[in-house]
Amino acid sequence: MSPRTVLVTGDGSAAVAAATALHSAKQGRRTLLLAADDPHRAVDDLLDTRLTAEPAPYRDAPGRLAVARIDEQDALRSALDHLGGRLAPALDLLGAEPLDAEELTPLPGIRQFALLRALRSGTAGADTVVVAAPPPAELLALLALPEQLERYLSRLVPEQRQAARALRPLLAAVAGVPMPADWLFEARGAASAALAEARAAVEAPGTSVRLVLDADAHGDGGLGRIRAGLALYGRRLDAVVVHRALPAAAAASPDPWLAARAARQQERLAQLAAGLDGVPLLVAPWPEVALEEVADALYADGEPAPGPAPEPRVEDRLAEDGLLIWHLALPGADRSGLELVRRGDELVVGTGAYRRILALPAALRRCTVSGAGLAGGVLSVRFAPDPALWPSPRS
Repeated sequence: MSPRTVLVTGDGSAAVAAATALHSAKQGRRTLLLAADDPHRAVDDLLDTRLTAEPAPYRDAPGRLAVARIDEQDALRSALDHLGGRLAPALDLLGAEPLDAEELTPLPGIRQFALLRALRSGTAGADTVVVAAPPPAELLALLALPEQLERYLSRLVPEQRQAARALRPLLAAVAGVPMPADWLFEARGAASAALAEARAAVEAPGTSVRLVLDADAHGDGGLGRIRAGLALYGRRLDAVVVHRALPAAAAASPDPWLAARAARQQERLAQLAAGLDGVPLLVAPWPEVALEEVADALYADGEPAPGPAPEPRVEDRLAEDGLLIWHLALPGADRSGLELVRRGDELVVGTGAYRRILALPAALRRCTVSGAGLAGGVLSVRFAPDPALWPSPRS
């Protein structure tokens, strides 16, 4: 059974992730706190513990809470070790000298692969994994990565082509060009298996995103774009946490600056709560207090459940209007940022900076698109049966 995984992202994610992990451990669950995007070791400072790649017991919750950080160096070394045997003949042919382990330094993008690797294989038998995750844009790209790479892999090295390996000598003779070697197909199989494991981890029913916002941030456009991106990729947002929030009583302070700031925060909290469509809004206090107090304030009413994953659904309105309507929830999406393209048996959907290619159900593949609209945070695409492809009713 996969663990409950909470990916905490946004401004102040380190403190919220640490408090969430402490709360989980004190509820009796075996918990792993994983620092995945913490270059300045904020989590270490919060816990007064130096985190390493090996999960280590946390002194304030021994036996229930382990803490660790993503080791990008180890992830890169592991990837190159796996490829080393495959590349050695080519390197020898070129006269190239392989890199020593001491020469390796993390490359851009390796952090995302390191986190996916940890999620699929490094949870240390935990019941709950709390991740101090990358910022929202990077996290969304990471969550979409396994599906995107699977698509590229299936197009560039189709699985069906492996059946032609036995015919490779004949094909090479006929075509007059060399055919791919066995190692390419073996590498394709290994990569496909790793991607499937990573995708299973990020799409597991117990995996969700917890978004942290600053109480003094202005505007909710960013929140809307993040929510729309998560929904587009079928990911769950289990809660929005507002941190550094002044007490409501501060709005009555004799200090006009403090009172005005508290009033603005209260107005923002009310707007957020009204626009989240049932997503819990949690509030962490300011000034900063002990992590245990933050956890008590956030989870006084219990910890949010992951909730259902947003998935497209088809509404049958053939009898009434002669249409099938494809619905996709995109809360927070802006009509001006929408992209919608029919591509054969697929639908390309974009919202802002995020884009996903979705396979159409069999019935819709025999239809033509007759229109689309965005209302109430739901994208609806109308499909009309194509007479040339749709089965005729029996007379």
